[in-house]
Amino acid sequence: MTAERRSDGGPNPAGTAGHGLPPAWLSWVIFAVAGSFYLAGFYLRVSPAVMTTELMQEFGITASDLGQLSAVFFYSYVLMQIPTGVLVDTWGAKRLLIVGSLVVAAGTFIFGAAGTFGVAALGRAVLGAGTAVGWVVILKLASHWFPSHRFAMLTGLGLLIGNIGALVAQVPLRLLVEQYHWRPVAIGSAFAVLGIGLLAWIFVRNDPVERGYESYAPSGIQNKGHLSLWELLKGFKHVFAYRNTWLIFCAQGGFVGGMIAFTGLWGPPFLKARFALPSTTAAAVCSVMTVCWAVASPIVGHLSDKIGRRKPIYLTGAVIALCGFAAMFYLPWLPLPVFVVVAGLTSFACGAVILGFAFAKESVPVHFLGTISGAINVGNMIGPTLLQPAIGKVLDQHWSGQVLNGLRVYGVGDYQSGLSLIVGWLTLSCILIAMTKETYCKPQA
Repeated sequence: MTAERRSDGGPNPAGTAGHGLPPAWLSWVIFAVAGSFYLAGFYLRVSPAVMTTELMQEFGITASDLGQLSAVFFYSYVLMQIPTGVLVDTWGAKRLLIVGSLVVAAGTFIFGAAGTFGVAALGRAVLGAGTAVGWVVILKLASHWFPSHRFAMLTGLGLLIGNIGALVAQVPLRLLVEQYHWRPVAIGSAFAVLGIGLLAWIFVRNDPVERGYESYAPSGIQNKGHLSLWELLKGFKHVFAYRNTWLIFCAQGGFVGGMIAFTGLWGPPFLKARFALPSTTAAAVCSVMTVCWAVASPIVGHLSDKIGRRKPIYLTGAVIALCGFAAMFYLPWLPLPVFVVVAGLTSFACGAVILGFAFAKESVPVHFLGTISGAINVGNMIGPTLLQPAIGKVLDQHWSGQVLNGLRVYGVGDYQSGLSLIVGWLTLSCILIAMTKETYCKPQA
């Protein structure tokens, strides 16, 4: 296969010439290893959704506690985004991926072996910190191993891979938990993540130059040298001087928060309360949503690249997602088949979230790629970080006092009150996206 020419049409920087551009198979192998880590991180992120009953019984916790147990993952994930965005520009993607795999494996083992709620929360916090490297590593490797005109498509593909992990964490994980109990499944997952770290050590390289090929990285990145940690931290502050950064940062949480808070925690119990579904069927509905979200991401990215616009598709996705979630929560006459169709369309619309990365990347100087990726990912994760425990708190506030088998029972009205927070955030997202400035798929800074 003939290697592609650089998309900017210009020569590669001095010192990067070797055996030409890297072969496509090598680029895809490296992307696949990084993608498998992101898949594992997504799987671990949403896995509590199908073991809510087991966790509440095991540790004797309420809905608020369960929300906190799930959200503590996101607390550490968000806190690690600033150093992750910096470290990917200093350590390099390979080292960060290996260290991340070791940390995630340790956190997953702690969670699976936990004897108390506090230790389980610690395990979730540790694995949240470790998985924080996954998305930034994918974006960093994509910018070095693939031409720039494929960036939005690759970010969409990355999210598709991640959502495959979320899909595995629905019905398949539920069946495994019912067969083997949640603890052995968690510990087995820890060993799987260690295997990904080994693959990263063997196959991943930060840049094609390390294998004797030319690099696809923009010249601004190629020529910048190694910036100090302090310079990169100042760069994190610098990216927020651009208007689009703030608007996209705050808007992303509506998409991601809505999807993860629903499919990753509160959707299955809501569906059981509303339609009297068994756990596996409720998980299957959330799986449909996850599939639609996953499939939408590369399609949306490709379409945006093709028409040369970000804002119209981004805004349309937010509006459809807002209307869809509102219909799911507040139209009680929807039968289950129609509800699933609406849920699928809503999730597909949420795939527009992927444009936030390309949109923001084009709004700041190219040498802040790792930094802006980390910044926008913070915006993504603030959504579920705040929404998951907040919804649980609202549920406890509206709880009628009903108990079944030692567990609190929440009604449909309770869930409607809590899930209204998703509708509120998506309303804000629509307003913020409408205020952004179009980049026409080209660097503006």
